[in-house]
Formats: sequence, C-alpha cells, structure tokens
Amino acid sequence: MQTKILLDEEEMPKRWYNVAADLLTPLDPPLHPQTGKPLSPTDLEAIFPKELIRQEMSTERWINIPDEVREILKLWRPTPLFRAHRLEEHLKTPAKIYYKYEGVSPAGSHKPNTAVAQAYFNMKAGIERIATETGAGQWGSALSMATSFFGLACRVYMVRASFDQKPYRKSIMQVWGAECVASPSELTNAGRMILKEHPDTGGSLGIAISEAVEDAATHDNTNYALGSVLNHVLLHQTVEGQELKEQLAIVDDYPDVIYGCVGGGSNFPGMCFPFVPDKLKEKKEIRMVACEPAACPTLTKGIYTYDFGDTAKLTPLLKMYTLGHDFIPPSIHAGGLRYHGDAPLLCNLVHDGVIEAMSFHQNEVFQAAVTFARTEGILPAPESSHAIKPAIDDAIACKKTGEEKTIVISLSGHGHFDLSSYDAYFAGNLVDYEYPEELVKQSLAKIPKF
Repeated sequence: MQTKILLDEEEMPKRWYNVAADLLTPLDPPLHPQTGKPLSPTDLEAIFPKELIRQEMSTERWINIPDEVREILKLWRPTPLFRAHRLEEHLKTPAKIYYKYEGVSPAGSHKPNTAVAQAYFNMKAGIERIATETGAGQWGSALSMATSFFGLACRVYMVRASFDQKPYRKSIMQVWGAECVASPSELTNAGRMILKEHPDTGGSLGIAISEAVEDAATHDNTNYALGSVLNHVLLHQTVEGQELKEQLAIVDDYPDVIYGCVGGGSNFPGMCFPFVPDKLKEKKEIRMVACEPAACPTLTKGIYTYDFGDTAKLTPLLKMYTLGHDFIPPSIHAGGLRYHGDAPLLCNLVHDGVIEAMSFHQNEVFQAAVTFARTEGILPAPESSHAIKPAIDDAIACKKTGEEKTIVISLSGHGHFDLSSYDAYFAGNLVDYEYPEELVKQSLAKIPKF
C-alpha cells in the first residue's frame, strides 16, 4: 500500500494563488500608523521592494513564480504527502489520515517558501541587508539561508524566550551567515524602551517586529522581511496547498478536514487557501481548522478590529483578530505561535465563517506529538503538533461513528531543535497556561480607535 505520495520537481507550481481574489468580503485596507488613513504603496517603500508591495496590494488570482525562485525551491519541493497508516492502526480508526511534510526543507520548515522569494525580490531591488524577527527561530533560519543564496546580509531579532530555549537555531543562522540577537535588545529604541519597563521579559513577536522595523527604517541599505501575517507571505506559501491537491488526486482522495497550526498565519493558509474556491464556488464540504495555543488565543478570544502589528506601534494598522499590540504571552514552548494578531486574509475568512479556529493546552499537544512520533517516526515541531492534537481527536471520534473521513495534517516542520521542549514535557515541567480574560481585556482596551 502506498504511504508516500510524491510529485516530480517539474510538477511544482509555477504560480502563486492569491485568495484575495475570492473572498466573500473584500479585505479591509491597512491604515497608516500616524494618520489612520488607508496606506498607499509608496508608504511601504522605505522597508519593502516594489514587487513585494505590488503582491501585497494585488487582487490578481494568480501571480507567476520567477524561474530563479522555482529553481531554488526545487531543492526540496514538491514536499511529500504521507498516508499515516501506522497512526491509523494505533488509533484503530476507519479515518484516513494524511500529513503534508514541510520539514524536509533545508531549514526544517515551510518558512523557506517565502524566504527565498523575499530575498530574491530584495536582491533584484538592489538591497544589501535585511532585518527581521523570529519567534521559535524557524523563520530566522529560513531567511538566513535565503539571504546566503543571494549574497545579502541579515540580522535576526529572536524572541528571548525562544533564544534561550532553542540555542541551536541561533547556531544554524550563524552557519548561514546571519547575526542573531535576543529580543528585546539594546540595539534599538524599541528594545531599550521595553527592557526599561520589563527587564526580565521573555519578549514577544510584537516586540521583535518593532526592533526589526526600526532597524530597517534607520539603515539606507536595509529592508525588512516578515515571515508571516502579510498578504505576500501567505501568497508564497500556497505552493503547499496546490501540491496537496495534486497529490491527493493521485490517490483519488479529497480532504474532509485540514488542520494546521496558526501563530501569525502563513503555513496553515498556505495549505488551505487553494481549497477556499472549492468551498465557496464549488460548494464542496471541506472544513479548514486553524489550531492555536490556549496561552495565546488570538482567533478564539481576540477581537476583530484594527490594531498595530508590533508593540512599539511602528507598523501599519491591520484589520485582524488581536489580543492587543502590547500583549506579551507566557513563554510556552511553541514559540512560533506567540503572536498577538493574525494574518488579515486568514482573519477575514475566519470572520466570514469559511475557516474555523480551535485552541489547545501545551501538555495535550505534546502528548499528541509523542504519539505521532512513536507511530510515524517523525519528531514534529511543537508548533506543528497543535494540528496533530485535533486530528487525533477527530480520528478517535470516527472510530465511534464508523465514519471514513479524510483528515489532512499540515506538518509545518520538524522538532529536532526543540528537544529541550520535549525534555520539559517528559519531566512534567510544562504548565498548561490559559491566558486570563481580564488580561486580554486590559490589552484590548489600549487598541487605537480610528
């Protein structure tokens, strides 16, 4: 029986799919952080190359992938789709479980899908250096690799909690020639301000974004790159879902449900967005479920409104589900999911009921990850494991009902650099933290009103 479904490298998508062309409700425009008025493309030219700005503002359904980008992506793409037979047997479920494995990339996650594209367009624009942030280190690793391919310098502001928990992420960034700095740092005004108020903070993605944006804005040869949230980032990730469609067609199957983890929102939209037209136009009954930590419950407890993308209020205001831009989540081990907001495109679809959201505690997530590793042999990243947990629950429910459901897991990366997290789990040191409603309300009260 076939357990690994492969495509030839020439079958890798030649175009990115832009879900902005197929939304039920048009996307609300980003707003200027000072004036509150809709942002113009020229407002972004201080930190982004023109081609990425064009993609960010585009409502074209398809955008061609440059040949130079495709050639690098072919180093690991198309990524394999696996049928999880051993997991199915362990669960004694009639459901079919598949997982699309992005951990085969050199950086170990889905992040290079956009990192290569962003580095390429910055290189073409004559940029010499890129500043960025990273949560768990996967994005920082990916961009470090991509900038090395195109001869660009790179500085990565890594959330301190993850910087301390995952030291080998820093190591691999250095191997690829990047500088990795714990955030908040003394290198920026934003970092110094946070350290003055919260000297012992574990940091957050919002803080790290502030530092990276400030860095880019104050250096003429430097642009900023973001690994999640923005429209062009999600666009680049849609190679995943396009491949998934082709691979399932080979075995004459189609998903009843797709589960994927969500922090800022790049991997999960990349996997499910190509299926959105199927649901909206062809009326196919497919569920798409965004899975987040209970400690940072943006989609499940946040409010849908305009907010800054960073703590220092340097970024444009985005219409999204948010916990408030000054939200600093606890130092959970899924560092890549510790962001106060989410991608506007994803939030739009959640708000319109096209996509669902669920949240989970970290102990139950790690338990699911261990079950997966012991049956399928792959050690999943803590972030990715948030998608494994509900998939297992769903498969167990099918055992009771007899339903032969097709379940797809977006396995966004491996956990080889996250072994300290697994050590903490086995030692019983992980705390199931649910962010208090009162603290959420306090943070939301500070959201700007325009």
